[in-house]
Amino acid sequence: MSSITYSSTAFAMPTVARTRLRLTRRGRFVVAALVSLPLVLGLLGIALNGGGAVAGSTAAPETVTVQAGQSLWSLAEELAPDAATADVVADLVAVNGLAGGAVLPGQVLIVPAAYAD
Repeated sequence: MSSITYSSTAFAMPTVARTRLRLTRRGRFVVAALVSLPLVLGLLGIALNGGGAVAGSTAAPETVTVQAGQSLWSLAEELAPDAATADVVADLVAVNGLAGGAVLPGQVLIVPAAYAD
């Protein structure tokens, strides 16, 4: 009888050659373009927006000084005689951040833009 012998090198797994990644000049350009694309799009969006957060007017707001004996109701009637007085009072309270409906003589109030001259 004959016998067959196998050597251990016959069934060994082939070794995989590890290669280093090499980028051509075009490849480096493509990678750089892909990395910088979000930055370029962001800057383009800002440029096209045109400064949307810029205030429309730089003029100082119109103010009125409360005189002795005046109330918010009488001020509202003077500021906007054609408008509903209750609405003007509510706007005065909102614009000036008043906690209640009382004002003191000498107090300076900002006139809402809708009722400014």
